[in-house]
Amino acid sequence: MTVQPLLQVEDLKTYYPIKSGIFKRTKSHVKAVNEVNLEVFEGETLSVVGESGCGKSTLGRTILGLESKTDGSIYFKGEDIGTLSERNLKKYKKDMQMIFQDPFASLNPRQKIGKALEEVFVIHTNMSREQRKERVLQLLMEVGLKKEHYDRHPHEFSGGQRQRIGIARAMALNPSLVVCDEAVSALDVSVQAQIIKLLKELQAKHQLSYLFISHDLGVVRHISDRVLVMYLGTAVELGTTEQIFNNPQHPYTKALLSSIPRPVPGRRRERIKLEGDLPSASNYPSGCPFHTRCPLATEQCKSEKPIWREVEDGHFVACHLV
Repeated sequence: MTVQPLLQVEDLKTYYPIKSGIFKRTKSHVKAVNEVNLEVFEGETLSVVGESGCGKSTLGRTILGLESKTDGSIYFKGEDIGTLSERNLKKYKKDMQMIFQDPFASLNPRQKIGKALEEVFVIHTNMSREQRKERVLQLLMEVGLKKEHYDRHPHEFSGGQRQRIGIARAMALNPSLVVCDEAVSALDVSVQAQIIKLLKELQAKHQLSYLFISHDLGVVRHISDRVLVMYLGTAVELGTTEQIFNNPQHPYTKALLSSIPRPVPGRRRERIKLEGDLPSASNYPSGCPFHTRCPLATEQCKSEKPIWREVEDGHFVACHLV
């Protein structure tokens, strides 16, 4: 029996128009997300990796409706949520939440933490004031904070504690899918480990699915079930964590993995250096988007876009050379 994914994205595009002239006519587009396909199953963690500017965060924000998609389909629990009205979409939005990169910027500095967390229940539930406060205290305890933190302001917390508050806010309505947008990148390494442990505990307890966006491959290897590699808004490789880290197929994936420091006594590790800068998403290269920096590029790579295909069970690559 085929298991239906919790989230399914088909040929998703998010373009931003570039306008110029007196009449502000659209001259071209920034292709932030360009024909991305992915699936997230119940209880799993799919990580999205790539260089800064590759479209990772835009992908997550588009899935949640924080950015408008240009084309493609987003299915959540079998429903095409991209075609729903704002009223019908509201029930799905409660089931899809986000943890932001900067927990301080996502909190109102003048508002006490307890009241900030209660806002979720004011908007989405009919709870009384006492019920809301009781639920917020439960959330604080669940993410490793204390009841006395209810009456404190954001500046009175450390970075790790603020991110725990962000996690509590995301967990408030018992979602099925949580998008973690660089959720640990702004934290110290020791605090990162604590937050990752908390995320895994909450996932096991509530059967959560994570779309984990990160540039830290060490963290990704530890937390992920599957990994999607993006380059210039396009998906170039997708597979299980073992497939991506032990048997990468795309030249870009190999270059990313070669940048991970792995000191092994007596062994030298060759690093793949990419020449040139990341091309502009407003001036998209023809053919394979990676051909301008790929050391193995052929004439076919320059003129023909590679097909997204399965090279082994669950392992997909978009490359002419594989």
